[in-house]
Amino acid sequence: MLPICSATNRFLVVLLGFVTLACQKKVDESFVADDPEYVHQSMQKLTDVIVYDIFSPPVASRIYVYPSIAAYEALLPDYPEYRSLAGQLNGLKPIPAPDTTQPISLPLASIHAFLTAGKHFIFSEERIDEYQQELYQPFETAFPEDMYNNSLAYGEQVAQHILDWSSQDNYKQSRSFPKFTVNDAPGRWQPTPPDYMDGIEPHWSSIRPLVIDSANQFVPAPPSPFSIEEGSQFLAEVMEVYETVNNLDEEQAEIASFWDCNPYVSHHQGHVMFATKKITPGGHWMGIAKIAAQQSGADLMRSLETYAFTAIALFDGFISCWDEKYRSSLIRPETVINQHFDEDWMPLLQTPPFPEYTSGHSVISASAAVALTELYGEPFAYVDSTEVAYGLPPREFNSFREASEEAAISRLYGGIHYMPAIDNGVEQGRQVGNFILSKVNTREEASLAEK
Repeated sequence: MLPICSATNRFLVVLLGFVTLACQKKVDESFVADDPEYVHQSMQKLTDVIVYDIFSPPVASRIYVYPSIAAYEALLPDYPEYRSLAGQLNGLKPIPAPDTTQPISLPLASIHAFLTAGKHFIFSEERIDEYQQELYQPFETAFPEDMYNNSLAYGEQVAQHILDWSSQDNYKQSRSFPKFTVNDAPGRWQPTPPDYMDGIEPHWSSIRPLVIDSANQFVPAPPSPFSIEEGSQFLAEVMEVYETVNNLDEEQAEIASFWDCNPYVSHHQGHVMFATKKITPGGHWMGIAKIAAQQSGADLMRSLETYAFTAIALFDGFISCWDEKYRSSLIRPETVINQHFDEDWMPLLQTPPFPEYTSGHSVISASAAVALTELYGEPFAYVDSTEVAYGLPPREFNSFREASEEAAISRLYGGIHYMPAIDNGVEQGRQVGNFILSKVNTREEASLAEK
């Protein structure tokens, strides 16, 4: 016969089991885990850190694209009508599937994949860590512990898959490539005031593109031959910049400032130097993507589709543009004007530290506009408040194309580009954007804007 105490123990064990089952935490059904504002806030946080850490425009495009793809892929199993980007982007293999036998929140996994991947590319990781602690608190409160942990684990798994893929894009290797060689050859780019910085990312064309076949797939027509002889085409282009800046009206000056998007503008006052940090061109267009998604009431999946599509267009646009910049290595207007016509002349905007042709903002704005128009159609009237945080008033546009064209012409108003770099840059960007649309499908519909 068993001791009485043993029987009592068995009873207590069974009783505790019932108590445990009765007290087991359930999902808070009132909690909206797939609120798209979580990803919008997270994208803004990534932008804030990019500004704080001061990344160049091409590098910033890389920081945006991989986390955006990670977030999109992590949420995909919840939305069978959407297609994976695996097999559509160069080198991207199928994403690991979640364990469906265990409780999991793919919206949380998606946000975690985004932030985990994003943290890998920045310097100030602690800023993302602090943000995560605050962002995840409602999820931790609303979910059972195993569901919460499973979600984070899957997000990390997806993020690592994307990071492994990103490590093969030649970025790390390009860090040890030689600097751009400066010489006095006529028409060749030279560092510009006030800091005379080295040319930024002279080997960006070696980075693996995501969709386009190669960096030189869409080579624009060459710039006008350098000549300051009376009657030359190049001289006419130089004088157009000179006269435009000297006779700017208020609206043109506002347009130039709105689209400046120079991540590092240095100021010199006597022996004192300080810098103003701003959003990059790509960051501005990711902000426009956010506005489009919020204005249209896009759900979480469509918002992630918007960010991924836009970021891909920006990334390949920068690769295509930078390929031409360091092939033609064309001198900037400021240098020509100061050396040959007016040594005291200054452009309205600070000249960025890389060659002139083609205009980066023209290329990537056109490419991003093609992607966003495919997603949301045309016309799409919106108020662009992206630059309000940087002290500039919002501007209204009737379409993404209209905005991209204003971004392009802003470079003439700012005094940092000749017109061929603008016009041919727009064409180059549209070619990149249209090629991406022909190769990448996130859904089966002929036009995503109809969805």
